[in-house]
Amino acid sequence: MEIPESIKKLGIQTFFEFVLSFTPKGYINSNLSQTLEVDTQAVLKVEILKYLSYKAAKVLCYAPLFDREIELVIFNPKPYHKNIFVVGKSLIVSGKIQKNGAYYTLIQPKVLKSSEGILPTFGTKGAKETLLCNYAKSLSLQSLQSSYPSIPLKYLKALLVIYQPNFYFFESFQKQKGFFGDFLDSLKFVEIYEYMRKLKTKKREFQSLKPLEGEIESWIDSLPFQLTLGQMKAIYEIKQSLASSKAARRVIIGDVGCGKTLVIFASVIMAYPNKSLLMVPTSILARQIYEESQKFLPSFVKVALFTQSAKEGNLHTSDFLIGSHALLYQELQDYSLVMIDEQHRFGTAQRNTLERKFEQDLKRPHILQFSATPIPRTLAMVESNFLDFSFIEDLPYKKDIDSEVIHKQDFKKLLAHIHNEIIKGYQIIIVYPIVEEGKDGNYVPLKEGEIFWKKHFQGVYVTYGKDKTKELVLEEFRDKGKILLATTLVEVGISLPKLSTIVIVGAERLGLATLHQLRGRVSRNGLKGYCFLYTNKDKVERLEKFCQIQNGFEIAKLDLQYRNSGDLLSGEQQSGKQFVWVSLGSDEGIIKTAKESLDR
Repeated sequence: MEIPESIKKLGIQTFFEFVLSFTPKGYINSNLSQTLEVDTQAVLKVEILKYLSYKAAKVLCYAPLFDREIELVIFNPKPYHKNIFVVGKSLIVSGKIQKNGAYYTLIQPKVLKSSEGILPTFGTKGAKETLLCNYAKSLSLQSLQSSYPSIPLKYLKALLVIYQPNFYFFESFQKQKGFFGDFLDSLKFVEIYEYMRKLKTKKREFQSLKPLEGEIESWIDSLPFQLTLGQMKAIYEIKQSLASSKAARRVIIGDVGCGKTLVIFASVIMAYPNKSLLMVPTSILARQIYEESQKFLPSFVKVALFTQSAKEGNLHTSDFLIGSHALLYQELQDYSLVMIDEQHRFGTAQRNTLERKFEQDLKRPHILQFSATPIPRTLAMVESNFLDFSFIEDLPYKKDIDSEVIHKQDFKKLLAHIHNEIIKGYQIIIVYPIVEEGKDGNYVPLKEGEIFWKKHFQGVYVTYGKDKTKELVLEEFRDKGKILLATTLVEVGISLPKLSTIVIVGAERLGLATLHQLRGRVSRNGLKGYCFLYTNKDKVERLEKFCQIQNGFEIAKLDLQYRNSGDLLSGEQQSGKQFVWVSLGSDEGIIKTAKESLDR
């Protein structure tokens, strides 16, 4: 379908772009009314008999179709109104019908050029409004089908009615106060289709430095346990990506405790004898993965650790280098596989810097990004136009965590629970929303809580959001602590095998995804776990629902219903990206259809 030059000048290249830029704001029915119904919008042909102006102007008219006099009422009349409603002149006017005794009045009359049927209004003025109306009139189903052969016919038909409305649509639009049914769905479809189409054009493809085709089966067979189906599926999807001459850009997403580390090790084996690198957000996590690598990687794979506080193995001769962001500042070469764990904790610039470090002749290393923050299926569908995804949806062991919303009156019961868990040799984390007393006096700050817990318990450790020793505190707590008081920094994937209980103070302030990450710290090895959400609010539906769901992907879907969809995993978009029509939380069917149409 050819877009007229006059429309192209408005920055529009396609009909779908036109739909998103110029969706009608409303409609004017310029068909002459056949009846006079109170409280409805009417269109009348009238002859002006008399003009009287007071605080409101009253214009006496004759309506020939009804053979009766009708009064037009204009509130706050302006001098130009007298020049419009000239005695003896015939006009077509639109307005709301009211009745006063036996007399009919038309409120705030708008003069129409002619009775042309029902017309869309675009909220623009003059020549531009006329241009948009004329283009809307020129549309045909045949031209739309020829331009969009893969789009479901029901959406194209609905879009045509939006721009060439019939009386049924007009009446329903007025009653519903906006778009509805297939008409609303067609706008959602166009919005998500165009969004995904543009994402697809931004998908950058590079040649890989080399295909990586290391044998993996014998390593899997050598493990002292069986990998889960989710881990196996992710490994074979990665295997396919690494064997390609195109540089992989794959995101591996799994719930907390799904065993991502073993998938990382499998990727190292598939890359061997070529070199692999893993960047993680904290030194403590880097050391944890390094120690795991000593247990599970074959002895012929030389592993090195490099963080600001620790260096183990030879940085330059290792086959697999694990480190924190300190790696960004090292001279490194010849890494064919680059992996980033907890990828959302690094900025786009940091991720790009790491990627470009190893670029040679416009060829790039294979990139794998790992995240323990599950995303809804709908978001994955959208973003798969930009990145490849693997999902690990099962866990190596069943998590057994009781979640409960508690209030002030439950504090004694909570204290008794903490005492019992400590006697059993288990650990507790209490997460505070604020460190020091501020304007918000709703909750006890961490520093005040510290006095209470240290008075009543032994082995209490404390760490704030910005303290430089937080990693040291976490390590000490892991080895010999009983209670840790912290801010949400414990979300970082440190393994605390003895942690049975987490208490989150002011839980209603945190997003469900963050709550799920925090809850995921407990019951790491199948230990019986407890998560208490402490709130001063009487009833928080969101928290009640959270307590009933364990699955991270379901939590992510629920989270979408309570907040705006945030930034893309790719980091290419600003956070808070908001769709006008489509909801990632509830429009899965439309998103799926749009993706299928786009792929066709």
